[in-house]
Parts: sequence; C-alpha cells; structure tokens
Amino acid sequence: MTRFALALLLALAMGQPGTSRVSARDTDGSTWTLLGPAANQLELLFFISSDCPISNHYAPEILRICQDYRSRGLRCFTVYPDDDVTTVTNHRREFGYGPSIPAFTDRDYALVKAAGAHVTPQAVLYSPAGRVYSGRIDDLYIDAGRTRRQATRHDLRLAIDAAVAGKPIAQPETEAVGCFIPVS
Repeated sequence: MTRFALALLLALAMGQPGTSRVSARDTDGSTWTLLGPAANQLELLFFISSDCPISNHYAPEILRICQDYRSRGLRCFTVYPDDDVTTVTNHRREFGYGPSIPAFTDRDYALVKAAGAHVTPQAVLYSPAGRVYSGRIDDLYIDAGRTRRQATRHDLRLAIDAAVAGKPIAQPETEAVGCFIPVS
C-alpha cells in the first residue's frame, strides 16, 4: 500500500475535523492553503498562546521538532487563537520563532474549528489525505499544574515518524494539556 493510500485510509477512519482545506493569511501577509499538504509533505499546526505558560514552556521543543523534520517534508505553522498581530510578533521574537515557521492569528477560530483544537499547546498533523494526529507534544504535563521530571512518551514525534515512514500512527489522538481555547 502506498504512503498516500495509507494516509487517506487513516484520515477517513478518524472521521474527525481537518479534511477540508482552509485559506489563511499569516502575520507577514502571505496567504497559505492549509490542512491539505502536497504529496510527500506533512503539515504541522501548533496551536499556541502568548499568555499560556504551558505553550511557552514548549517553545524550544516546537522549534526542535520543526528543525528536525523540515528535511523530511514537514512544514510547521503556529496558530494563535486569541492574540493580535502585535502580540504574536513580540511573542515570536521573545521565544525565537523565526520566519521559517509562519504564524497565524485566529481570533475568529476558523483554524481552531477546522482542526478541532481545544487547548494551547496542541499539535495537529496533516498528510495529503487529512488530519492524522491531534493532541499533545509529549506526556510531560500530567494535568494543569502537574508535571513529570521529564517526558516519557514523545507522542508527536512518534506520530511524525510513523507518517513519514508511511506507517499507521499507533495513537492518532492524545489528550493535550494546556490552556483552554474559548471557542464561541
């Protein structure tokens, strides 16, 4: 079975949001079509917030993931559900997000709703067939305010590795721990 056919079956089996493309303008003014990458590519959306301590804690790991998988066909994006452009620009500067990771404000929650995001941080991974993973980056946070000394399971990396290899993702949905996105 080809990688594309497998990804299509996974997306259809999930029956979740994220199978329709969305057009969005990033904070630099470029327009992107998201939630449906080209063949042999993956798209990863990180839903983050400038005022969520858990999101801010994950900034270095988000940057590492994007760097580690860029050469393997992964495109990363950050989505800020409740922040304005000025806040996003300042946050990106403070936490080292560079121009290689486009950022979107999403105050009308169009991307949040299309991807089915609920908290920040939450990672949502897409193949050409649609959404193949949604959830936490790793298991460092047990619950809000409760952490492990270090992560024991790197769920997002496992999902990306499987998707890149054309294999089924063992756990396509995990529970992300973070700051609630107040979708109206």
